[in-house]
Amino acid sequence: MDSATPGSFGRADEELATLPIAFREGYLRDQVAVVSGAGSGIGKAIAFWFARLGAKLVICGRNAEKLEKTAASLEKLGAEVLVRATTIRDVDQVGALFDAAWDRFKRVDILVNNAGGQFPQAAMDFTPKGWNAVVDTNLTGSWYMMQAAAKRWRDAQHGGSIVNVVTVVWRGMPGLAHTCAARGGVIYLSKTLAIEWAPLGIRVNCIAPGIIATEGMDVYPDEARRDMPNSNLMKRFGQPEDIANAACYLVGDAGNFITGEVVVVDGGNQIWGDQWTIPRPDWFRPKP
Repeated sequence: MDSATPGSFGRADEELATLPIAFREGYLRDQVAVVSGAGSGIGKAIAFWFARLGAKLVICGRNAEKLEKTAASLEKLGAEVLVRATTIRDVDQVGALFDAAWDRFKRVDILVNNAGGQFPQAAMDFTPKGWNAVVDTNLTGSWYMMQAAAKRWRDAQHGGSIVNVVTVVWRGMPGLAHTCAARGGVIYLSKTLAIEWAPLGIRVNCIAPGIIATEGMDVYPDEARRDMPNSNLMKRFGQPEDIANAACYLVGDAGNFITGEVVVVDGGNQIWGDQWTIPRPDWFRPKP
């Protein structure tokens, strides 16, 4: 997909239920996975892939209506699903989420930290409220989720796998300084936790998506969406299932010797192009 038309991004539930999957049937059978931000976009695609591969799901996010719709589609695939509306930057709500997950399924095996949010804006124009909202959700909220999962795994003497969905921060991302700061923090937090928690049998990894065709693209200005495909070697948007496939690889048997790593799924953006999420200043345009 290379369209930049607002509203043209994202996969319908019917597509997510039928698109090919590169993993064997039952690859995640009876695994219990907590997936945040599962009401739309990448989180929803991951939840569908996990469900189709046999996992039981605990899905959370702020929008209960979207979560319930996703859950209904997952249940049609035969998955057991627990829905929990949760604000991940509220540590008490995070604790209640994991309590509910353990009460329902008696275990959790996988945590996918996908929930987050940002808005494109020049860094000079950030307000304290805007900065804190992004950092508290993307960094602190991810930390609350990781710590809550790890404490329960430690107490139950039960290992687990964490995957944090971040972004491609190494070349910078003009217009998203707040999320680059937060996601960069998650990356190096993950590497540190992979070391500290290895004795507990807990693996911690990240996936860094490039431009993915989800509903989240609609927040960016027309110029940014139009130019985004030129930021990678494949000259197109990725799809939510590209990230879902990477998540399945990391949390399952195929990835059981990987921890402390970042899997980059960006069409070659990090070795090729810059990615502007706000209009590009003339300073950065080719001179005649």
